Amino acid sequence: MAARVVVKIGTSSITDDRGVLARDVIVSLGAQVARLRADGYEVVVVSSGAVAAGLEALGMVRPNDMLTKQAVSAVGQSRLMRAWDDALLAVGLVSGQALLTPHDFFDRTQYLHARNTLQRLLELGVVPIVNENDAIADDELRFGDNDRMAALVSHLVGAEVMVLLTDTDGLYTDDPRRNPAATLIENLDGVTPEIEALAGGTGTDRGSGGMMSKVRAAKFASFSGVRAVIANAQRADVLVDSVRGVRGVGTSVAPQQRSLSARKLWIGFAVETEGQVVVDPGARKALIERGVSLLPAGVISVTGSFVEGAAVEICDASGAVFARGLIRYDSVVAQAVAGYRSNDLPEDAPSVMVHRDDLVLLL
Repeated sequence: MAARVVVKIGTSSITDDRGVLARDVIVSLGAQVARLRADGYEVVVVSSGAVAAGLEALGMVRPNDMLTKQAVSAVGQSRLMRAWDDALLAVGLVSGQALLTPHDFFDRTQYLHARNTLQRLLELGVVPIVNENDAIADDELRFGDNDRMAALVSHLVGAEVMVLLTDTDGLYTDDPRRNPAATLIENLDGVTPEIEALAGGTGTDRGSGGMMSKVRAAKFASFSGVRAVIANAQRADVLVDSVRGVRGVGTSVAPQQRSLSARKLWIGFAVETEGQVVVDPGARKALIERGVSLLPAGVISVTGSFVEGAAVEICDASGAVFARGLIRYDSVVAQAVAGYRSNDLPEDAPSVMVHRDDLVLLL
């Protein structure tokens, strides 16, 4: 199987200052995809820009309500694909549209369907253009940004490299707009809480992400065994150089030597958490060293309001988050039984609070 690359281009990079689709950027990326194909890589593109293309067609300003955004994206999706079709056709390549939802990754059957479809497209020599199915996505269950989707797709297709193209050069030691002494961080062995703190802040008003979104997606990808690069879409040959590992191109995050299932990747990085469970030192040690389930006895406190099956953060007494999982209690019961030994639990209560099959360590 040929080595695979997933490249994600964000709205702020694929549109101009007026919010209009920047077709010259797509043309440039199409040419770079062709060069990677000549190098023996198969390439999947995760492309934002449907809403921007729809706004251009309708002559509208960006709406605030979700229903109108979804309608606008339906208008813009075909126009976005037309731009990619034209750009890739000009370099002798064929594109194919793939619209995905979170359900396609969380449900095993849908996951296999999505993987097999993308696999076949690549075998046929097609360049898949992936986007979230915004027109029908449920606001309660959506990716929210294409950075996270790109990390999921990277795992789905077994990518070697994921490139996140944005409007900055990568992650800096400080905000370069405020601190001229800030320097680009070129290589990271992993994403720590300290690194995530450097990435604080939101994206532009034309996009849904920001550096935090990209750093978390890079962490997600690295846990899938994928090297991740955050780089500036405006840099000449940025995609080709990122894949080739040219020095000075963005921030590169090394892959981790571990393998998580798609479901555990979803729990660990994709689904939004709704509460927090604080555990004692003994429980923390057992979870990390022995890979056991979290029992109510090891819980100090529970915060948040959630239903059974929700995703929660698991942290130590200092507040440091070291795991995530799906909890088997709702928030009211979880708070009530925190610290209870198994023999003291109500008769119909589950014996574990978070089962090890639903728990992901983030260390």
